[in-house]
Amino acid sequence: MKIDTQTCRELNKPIYILEENRLRRNLRLIQRVAKEADVEIILAFKAYALWKTFPIFREYIHSTTASSLSEAKLGLEEFGSKTHTFSPAYTDYEIDEIALCSSHLQFNSLTQYERFHQRVKVQNPDIQLGLRVNPEYSEVGVDLYNPCAPGTRFGLTAAKLPEVLPSDIEGFHCHCHCESGADVFERTLLHIENKFSKWFPQLKWINFGGGHLMTHADYDVELLISILKEFHKRYPWLQVIMEPGSAFAWQTGPLVSQVVDVVEDHGIKTAILNVSFTCHMPDCLEMPYFPAVRFSEHVEDSYKEEANVYRLGGNSCLSGDFMGYWKFDHPLEIGEPVIFEDMMHYTTVKTHTFNGISHPAIGLLHEDGELEILREYSYEDYKSRMD
Repeated sequence: MKIDTQTCRELNKPIYILEENRLRRNLRLIQRVAKEADVEIILAFKAYALWKTFPIFREYIHSTTASSLSEAKLGLEEFGSKTHTFSPAYTDYEIDEIALCSSHLQFNSLTQYERFHQRVKVQNPDIQLGLRVNPEYSEVGVDLYNPCAPGTRFGLTAAKLPEVLPSDIEGFHCHCHCESGADVFERTLLHIENKFSKWFPQLKWINFGGGHLMTHADYDVELLISILKEFHKRYPWLQVIMEPGSAFAWQTGPLVSQVVDVVEDHGIKTAILNVSFTCHMPDCLEMPYFPAVRFSEHVEDSYKEEANVYRLGGNSCLSGDFMGYWKFDHPLEIGEPVIFEDMMHYTTVKTHTFNGISHPAIGLLHEDGELEILREYSYEDYKSRMD
């Protein structure tokens, strides 16, 4: 059930709304890929960490991936299992607790491995250790999101690996994608095997990272399954792990905002909303990219003086807290909803409280149509960040 516009009109405060039926649709597809391809697919917290929904996830998957102590603790305490953990650099004051929370731990460099591997094993003798590797190939077009861009701080190239791996290294972690298709994975895999397959006999598992957008409508799921099956034939002893982030929460719900005011300057009409791009949709400014807005279309700035064209503005004091021009089919009125589609992945984990802007609530639209408010935020939440 997609949240209907009338329900959105009845809201008077901003809210992220997760739609259970769309989430379960994604989870069923991911579960099918894992079963048919005989791989383990795990949830990456960097893209989605709404822990009150973890009971739904546990019906379909069994593990998660963390990139920090806080994420590792969340996986252990709220998901109920130890995490697959990677960090560009573990710190002396956190590594012991991270080890206790992790089933797998991947090092970004040999110096990090040499510094911590024995200590990690003392804390957790059953932990499985790995190395992140860099195949020096990626089709991610924006360097901000390209983990294999020249000068990257991520992973070891083949030239930096010893011929014989340390005896306690059991796996490789290789992340090269960002919202990519199966065809991209197919081409990337050629480079991964070309660079690193000579070490595969020394390994037990390989983690192909995230960015596999298998729940996208145009994603070739059957090609992905075929690629993974063929990989298994070549290396039957290797367990394959994948850790997409966006794929789990792709198209599972909007951010609903409301129009607070409409101002005009130099022929530019700006609809000021009770959300902020810098606080609540930072990828729109970082990337930048234009989200889909229900009942509206993005237009070039040359159309800015046409009827019903508005620049959408956030309510922070940052001058650049606005996003593009949008043509609506009617004049916007104060109080009416502006609905940003597909805002559950990454957006919800990147929000912050700059300027003390009121944080959107989080709601779960159940399959029976009931909207449950999972969390509302207050002054105390803002204040506690400064403790």
